[in-house]
Amino acid sequence: MEFYVQNGKKRPVRLCEETRRFAYESLNKKYGLDTLKTHAVVLDDIDNLEEMSWLERHDIAIQRIAKEAPIRICDNEKISGAATFGLAIKHTIPATYKGKDIFSSISHLTVDFETVLKEGINGIAAKAEKAYEKYKNTEKEAFSKSCLVCIDAFKTWHNRYLTELSKFSEYRANYENLKRVPFEPATDFYEAVQSIWFTFAFIRLCGNWPGIGRLDYLLGDYLKKDLSEGKLTIDEAREILAHFFIKGCEWINGQFIGSGDAQHYQNIVLAGIDENGNEVTNEVTYLVLDIIEELGISDFPTTVRVNRNTDEKFLRRVSDVVRYGGGVLAFYNEEVIIEALVKEGYGEREARKFANDGCWEVQMPGKTFFMYSPFDSLQVLQHKTLCGYGNSVDFADFESLYGKYKTDIYEQVEAIVNKVNNNFEKDEADHDVWKWKTRTPCTVVSLFEEGCIEKGLSYLEGGPVYNIHSPHIGGVADTANSLYAIKKLVFEEKKVSFTELMKILSDNWDGEETLRQYVLNRYVYYGNDNDEVDAIATRLLSDFSDICASFNGKSGYRFPAGVSTFGRQLEWAPKRLASPHGRKISEVLAANCSPTPNTDKEGATAIIRSYCKVDHTKLASGAALDIRLLPSSVEGEDGLNALVSLVRGLVVLGGFFIQPDVVDASLLKAAQENPENYQTLSVRVSGWNARFVTLNKEWQDMVIAQNEH
Repeated sequence: MEFYVQNGKKRPVRLCEETRRFAYESLNKKYGLDTLKTHAVVLDDIDNLEEMSWLERHDIAIQRIAKEAPIRICDNEKISGAATFGLAIKHTIPATYKGKDIFSSISHLTVDFETVLKEGINGIAAKAEKAYEKYKNTEKEAFSKSCLVCIDAFKTWHNRYLTELSKFSEYRANYENLKRVPFEPATDFYEAVQSIWFTFAFIRLCGNWPGIGRLDYLLGDYLKKDLSEGKLTIDEAREILAHFFIKGCEWINGQFIGSGDAQHYQNIVLAGIDENGNEVTNEVTYLVLDIIEELGISDFPTTVRVNRNTDEKFLRRVSDVVRYGGGVLAFYNEEVIIEALVKEGYGEREARKFANDGCWEVQMPGKTFFMYSPFDSLQVLQHKTLCGYGNSVDFADFESLYGKYKTDIYEQVEAIVNKVNNNFEKDEADHDVWKWKTRTPCTVVSLFEEGCIEKGLSYLEGGPVYNIHSPHIGGVADTANSLYAIKKLVFEEKKVSFTELMKILSDNWDGEETLRQYVLNRYVYYGNDNDEVDAIATRLLSDFSDICASFNGKSGYRFPAGVSTFGRQLEWAPKRLASPHGRKISEVLAANCSPTPNTDKEGATAIIRSYCKVDHTKLASGAALDIRLLPSSVEGEDGLNALVSLVRGLVVLGGFFIQPDVVDASLLKAAQENPENYQTLSVRVSGWNARFVTLNKEWQDMVIAQNEH
């Protein structure tokens, strides 16, 4: 097999030269820079726009976007459609009035591509027409009318592409393949890929960032049928699917430096079981792995669902691709997740169909409104429970300290719930009935979420089947380590009194370096398979999940617990005080459900063991564990076996989700110093990947620190 080198890694060549050239151009900003040339549609010429309702303004914007968006046909593309307004890259509907953005947009969802494939947009339009007749002359008429307006806009955009493609004989196959879909049901693999892409492209042309979901589940049967009938070869199918991935790089532009330019939430889920308990893994699953391996595209963070029965050959294939680094592949333990979802109230068949929200939090694709509210558990401990280390705080024993902290966590969650419930108002006729308040228009997304059309309610106004707002606790390792250090230092070893420790912490450990080094080096913290400290982390997350569950049924939302930071440890650091486990003021500490930096001394297996002691069936929203692996640790057959064993361990021990990344800090430092040589180097940041050179210096330094062993 032929190979080529990308970022120091030899990658196999399976795709044709034209496809690889297309990938190179897209990855190297050609189409992203082209997108920036057209910012948005301008609505300054619309008479009386300010006097219109927000929904009327929204519908005018969507119609104009469909009529005016530049039509892009890339050289040698096999599938068509492109989101060609630069403002959409900024998570905004690309329409301005008097120089200002008008509407925010939607993310953290995976839309209903299954219905698009099986019924087509015309099937959705029929439901919308029926709903419009039902809700005419009611308060729901405006939204129902908006659904029809947005479907007509989609048709306009579709017809513009057909007209343009018809002008070029070399794109005759594209034209023929796009003629029916996505408005009619897909009949073969090529149409199915085009149908998903064109729908996805329209949704994000309108500023939204949807996830893709279970791509092999959606496409597998189409490919199997085509292969059995001799309509396609596996190599031809790989070329078609590769163009889907390459088109997904169309927003790469190198202009938006910050937390990375690849975080558009277009996540993919592979493998696992379907609603009937049958394994999904199929030819499409393996093609996705081939494409990721060859092209190194990081713009589709992909999570593989694994269980106790996952085929060894498949798991080794996935693990082999993980070794390329970039953090593109992660793992769900679907057995624990399905159990967690059933506990949360989903039926088992429904729970088996889970995907994610375009990041890594779990949801039912095409049926779920999802949002989360993060908070820093360490700040709650420091500023509230311990009163900023003021003189008045004291506790007689560890249990009284923990009891007060648990109360403070309850109040933190309660504050989140109360804020979320501002989205409701009491019905004037019946004060026991909650009504959803009018929110920002989001009809395009609502078309692809089950329940919205039928209820006459948008995605933001209670339309989807499930409405989820998840409190997310961060800094778990830092908090567990802090409580553990207090427990040992004050209540068991009695090296200092509680009051004395508060004074030491308020002084940022000044003059107490010997004691600080004792705390840093004597105690074995979370991430080292130490039952004593792990029990505190487990207890904290169990109590937190119970607190979240106590608010279910008190409004139109459910409140499943989750654990995350998503890089917020950077913004939290300036508000953090010195920590009882030896850290000084404003240090950047733990990410997600991972150990505090430089406290994990026993390797990846010990980290997983600590993490898996938590009862993850109580965390239905998810809890992410970041695993950083040196390239040398996964080399050769022994390295591959070790990586497979880590994933098997996640399943057997009862973990939820791990994000492994194989990277050497020295490579990242080289990229920081010479970014022009590492334009496509990808790293896992949190629920997304980022090309390292598009992170700002602060983010780059954090990622380097996380990868220093």
